Amino acid sequence: MAAASPFDDFRDLVNLLPDPETAAVEAFWARDAQLTKIPGSLGRLEEIGAKLAAATGQIPPKVEKPLVAVFAANHGITAKGVSAFPSDVTKQMVANYAAGGAAINQICMVSDIGLRVFELALDMPTPDISETDAFDARDCAATMAFGMEALATGTDLLCLGEMGIGNTAVASAIYLALFGGSAEEWVGPGTGVQGEALKNKAAVVAKAVARIGGEKDPFEILRRLGGREIAAMVGAIIAARHQKVPVVVDGFVTSAAAAIVYAMNPRAIEHCLFAHVSAEPAHRRALAEMGATPLLDLGMRLGEGTGAAIAASIVRAAAATHAGMATFAEAGVSNKD
Repeated sequence: MAAASPFDDFRDLVNLLPDPETAAVEAFWARDAQLTKIPGSLGRLEEIGAKLAAATGQIPPKVEKPLVAVFAANHGITAKGVSAFPSDVTKQMVANYAAGGAAINQICMVSDIGLRVFELALDMPTPDISETDAFDARDCAATMAFGMEALATGTDLLCLGEMGIGNTAVASAIYLALFGGSAEEWVGPGTGVQGEALKNKAAVVAKAVARIGGEKDPFEILRRLGGREIAAMVGAIIAARHQKVPVVVDGFVTSAAAAIVYAMNPRAIEHCLFAHVSAEPAHRRALAEMGATPLLDLGMRLGEGTGAAIAASIVRAAAATHAGMATFAEAGVSNKD
């Protein structure tokens, strides 16, 4: 009998999903048909509301305690010149979040969204994935389990963000291993690398993926090519699916975590909304591979959950309009014949 793997419990969670909340979706559309508006006139807000109902089973859907969870980690691959910034910046930015000085702090403040930052062994970067595996299986599984703690304080809308110098290279390697193509198709400027530096970044990513020899198991791809922040976000996405908490996925790196879960079981990300399409060139392709339509296209590529936090306001508006609008009968407004 084969020895148990640290990933076995996660495989079960990804494959043994809660039943779809079809009754809630039917109730959502039945009420939607009676609201004081033209059917379909709120466009994607109506689709978002239905998705909230499907994920949570709540009618009317509500979003009262949104949370941005930012996972921060460092990467040995930065030694290969894949970033325009040194890895010290990760820890410096975490301090900036704590001081309230980052973009995500301002967006959360103006939108009344909670913010938690999870530091993942910043003084111990994962190894250079172009030379060796990022984790052993036990460490990878433990990091995924740690990511589940993002839900421990209670939230009804989890917005995922990340910080980690070098992690666009790591995400590109994951996409290449999952979806195929060439390194050049998946590698972009990240923190601003251009010209020869961009060519070098693509070469390093290609070497990393070639090293794993065509591995197709998504959890093994995560273990061999991933970073701690990506592994933690994988755990958070899986936990949220089982706890019936909708997830807003941020940009290029955060979507790589969703791609791991999607590759295990496409149904396992049915509770995810994709906030925006990043200015990182390959993000649009990554979303297409998962059949995902982003809510926004603002030319953003900062990370740290900024796009997810902005999209959260749209999600809250979708819930509020459905819950708070009067029906034709309640408002005394004549409906169409």
